[in-house]
Amino acid sequence: MRPWAERLPRLRHRSDWQSLLYLVALPALAAWQWLHGFNALLYAAMLFLTLGIGVIHHNHTHLRMWRGRRTNRATDLWITLLQGHPSFVFWPAHVANHHRHRHGPLDMARTYRFGGDTNHLLGYLLHPLQAAWVLYPLFLRWLGRLHRHQPGAFRYCMAQYAVWLGSWALLLAMDWRKALLFVIVPQLHGLHWLLATNYLQHAHADGSAGGRQPQGQFNYARNFEGWLNPLLFNIGLHTAHHEHPHAHWSELRGLHHAHYRARVDPALNEGGLVPYMLRVFVLGSVLPRYRSRSLMPAPTD
Repeated sequence: MRPWAERLPRLRHRSDWQSLLYLVALPALAAWQWLHGFNALLYAAMLFLTLGIGVIHHNHTHLRMWRGRRTNRATDLWITLLQGHPSFVFWPAHVANHHRHRHGPLDMARTYRFGGDTNHLLGYLLHPLQAAWVLYPLFLRWLGRLHRHQPGAFRYCMAQYAVWLGSWALLLAMDWRKALLFVIVPQLHGLHWLLATNYLQHAHADGSAGGRQPQGQFNYARNFEGWLNPLLFNIGLHTAHHEHPHAHWSELRGLHHAHYRARVDPALNEGGLVPYMLRVFVLGSVLPRYRSRSLMPAPTD
C-alpha cells in the first residue's frame, strides 16, 4: 500500500458501509425536508433510521468502526450530533453495567427493578423513563471519576455535550419549529427505542444469576430472528452478542445459529419484532393466552 493511502480512513469490516449509509442518510433526509417541507414517506424513513443510529452507536462502542483513532473519535462526535446525546454514555451504562451483570440483580436498568417482573405495554412504555432516571446518576458518578483520574477523557466527554447542546441551540435559533420537527423529535424517538430495546430483549427472561450464569445457562436474553435484523445490524440476536461482545455485528447470525439458538428456552427465540409486540403488548393486554411467561425462578422463603 502506498504511504498516502495508509493515511486514509479504513473500515475494519466492509459490512460497515451500511452503517456509513445510515449515518449520511439521516441528516440528508432532515436537511431536504428542512428546505423543501415535510414529506410523510421521508419522515417515516427518518424515524426508522434513528433506530439504526442507536444500533450503530451500540456497535461502535463494542468494536470501533475504523482503524484510526481520529476517525473513530470523529464518528463519536457525528453519532452524538445525530442521536442528540453524548455517545460516551454507552460505556458506563451498557458495557460496564449491562454486559457485566447481564440483566441480573446488580444491573442498574434490569427490567424487573421497576414494578416487578413484567412484560406488558405499560412496562415497555415506561421503561425508557425509568432507566434514564437510574442511569443518569451513574453517568454523573462516572464523569466525576474521570474528572479526578483521567482529565483528558473527561474533557472529551464534555466536548460531546458541547457538540450536542450547541447543535440544538443553533438549530432552534434558526427555526425552532423545524428544529423540533426534523431534528429533536426524531432524536427523542431514537433514544426511546435505544432504552426500550432492553425491555424487549430481557423482560421475562431469567436474570436471576446476573453475570454469574452457570456454564450453558443462556436464558437471560430474548432473540428476534425476523427480517428486520439485517436492516438493524443483527441487534435482535442478543444472546450471541452478550456471549461475544467484541464480535462484529455481521458475525452474529452465524454465532446464533451455531451455538445458542438450540440452547436457550424456545420461548426466548422469537420470529419478527413487530409480530411479537402485537401479540404480547396488544393481544396480551386482553387475552391471557398471548402473554409471555416469566422465566425468573419463583422466590423462595
